[in-house]
Amino acid sequence: MIDYKSIFNIKTNKAFEKKALEIFKFQFENNSVYRSFCDLLYKTPSDVKTIEDIPFLPIQFFKSRTVLSSNSAIETIFTSSGTTGQNTSKHHVTNLKVYQDSFNLGFSHFYGNIEDYVVLALLPSYLERKGSSLIYMVDALIKQSKQPESGFYLNNLSELKNTLTTLDCEGKKILLIGVSFALLDLVETYKFNLKNTIIMETGGMKGRRKELIRNELHNILKHGFGVDEIHSEYGMTELLSQAYSKGNGIFNCPHWMRVLTRDTEDPLSIQKPRKTGGLNIIDLANINSCAFIATQDLGRLNTNGSFEIIGRFDHSDIRGCNLMVL
Repeated sequence: MIDYKSIFNIKTNKAFEKKALEIFKFQFENNSVYRSFCDLLYKTPSDVKTIEDIPFLPIQFFKSRTVLSSNSAIETIFTSSGTTGQNTSKHHVTNLKVYQDSFNLGFSHFYGNIEDYVVLALLPSYLERKGSSLIYMVDALIKQSKQPESGFYLNNLSELKNTLTTLDCEGKKILLIGVSFALLDLVETYKFNLKNTIIMETGGMKGRRKELIRNELHNILKHGFGVDEIHSEYGMTELLSQAYSKGNGIFNCPHWMRVLTRDTEDPLSIQKPRKTGGLNIIDLANINSCAFIATQDLGRLNTNGSFEIIGRFDHSDIRGCNLMVL
């Protein structure tokens, strides 16, 4: 058994690679779904010398299989959103403390002490269903902020506007975290000129509004809130870590998370930086499920390890390495 706390002590690339290879071997031996996938690719720990050699499990497996590397009792199941009749992803979590440490340490790394912020959350589409890992995280941040004004806002945009304007004028540090369509609703209803507020979008039109490219969305939000940059959070049901962008759509990972890109025509081939490809994510906080995920996002990796999101694969992304999904 690997001590999960060692994951959060990673400081160097060498330490990351060593821990990733250790977790790959552990999950190969203890995760039956991942082991079957690796067997189909004829990959064993003796074949894997670098992180680029590691097989990345297609994210769709979380819709059709129970992806676990632990025999411990399941503490919660995080689920993705989906339309009626659509299979949703399920992330079985056997140790919520790993997730709590991951999002707390990740937020602290990029933004400092949560107690310095009033956290205002505009996440209606997530509040309307159970099992959201994002709601779990934001609810914890709200409580840990220890600010009486922190809280969730569902459809009460007028109250949010008054609270946001008042606190910003008082010089309070504010984090307004919201789903894209709700932030657009807010700035289409009210105009702001904020000086002390971080606006953080979590993505997600999900059929609520016309999809916008990032630049268009961020320009509307910057103008509407009167801020210079729009921050972003990149996370998903199948991960227990988040990457953050402080502007221009450039995301950075915490030390225990890394992004690679795969060739869209040869999904087992890892690309060099600056090429557009499918995003493969190593999230070592996923020690009890699978730490090596091939997502359906398209992106580009920069030479310094930061990355950009460009779009998503369409439904035809059942190819090469998706050997067991169907």
